[in-house]
Amino acid sequence: MIKWTAVMLVIGFLLDLLIGDPRWLYHPVRIIGNSITFFEKWLRKCFPKTPSGEKMAGCVLVILICLESSLAPFVLLFLAFKIHTAVGIGLGSFFCYQMLATKSLKDESMRVYEKLEHGTIEEARVAVSMIVGRDTQNLNKEGVTKATVETVAENTSDGIIAPIFYMAVGGPVLMYLYKGINTMDSMVAYKNDKYLHFGWCAAKLDDIANFIPARISAFLMILAAFVCRLDWKNAWRIFKRDRYNHASPNSAQTEAVMAGALDVALAGNAYYFGKLYEKKTIGDAIRKIKPDDIILANRMLYVAATISVILFAVIRILLQLI
Repeated sequence: MIKWTAVMLVIGFLLDLLIGDPRWLYHPVRIIGNSITFFEKWLRKCFPKTPSGEKMAGCVLVILICLESSLAPFVLLFLAFKIHTAVGIGLGSFFCYQMLATKSLKDESMRVYEKLEHGTIEEARVAVSMIVGRDTQNLNKEGVTKATVETVAENTSDGIIAPIFYMAVGGPVLMYLYKGINTMDSMVAYKNDKYLHFGWCAAKLDDIANFIPARISAFLMILAAFVCRLDWKNAWRIFKRDRYNHASPNSAQTEAVMAGALDVALAGNAYYFGKLYEKKTIGDAIRKIKPDDIILANRMLYVAATISVILFAVIRILLQLI
């Protein structure tokens, strides 16, 4: 099935651009999320409520979710290819499509843009709360815009280029495994009292899984800034200077490029679950951020995603020919 990876990648990406994530189609990430919730409740009952006990429970959770998110697609793909190569390619392409978030990220962020431009600030706050983890109820227009641009920048890596990278390396199975790791990070890796120890293993594994893709994403976004005729030189400058201005070793890689390309300042202090977290800023406020920057961010997203698919598909084909 690996030899058809490039074909499945291209078909899956095109399906994502055309269809996105319709609400009527049950998304496999929801299955992973439900499993995480179930196992978390069960493991918290089985392990001592101590820092070491919670860490151990979190490690077991990681093992269980990694097994589930890799074995299930492997078995299904194995059976599909046994039936017929075309069936396997079709299922693998469908799996790839479901693991990408190019159109959905654009659609959700543009929903925030529409509320900022044609709705109320309350509606914009609700819209942005659907795509960010921070508290949004007190954000002003600038804060809503900044949060939206930041999540487009970060998810260009997490939701699109990283899955494409793992698809190219190991096919749909490795792509699904990555998504399982990333979903755990988004659900249990908060640095609060509840998840500080329980989510430790998930957070560390996500840092490892995203280390290479985040840096590839940053370089592709710099190239995208050039193609989009944005400030790519400043994107490169801010990337070199601010790429570690984040608690995560990976998140600021793409945020720094986005801030530089748009000539704005991103990040800074934010509230999570009612608690203020002090964060470094990323980029220079050469100008004030505005809602139109959401459009520019999505333009960079699409260009970077398209370049990544072409690049990884060609590399995959060349490796098979060697």
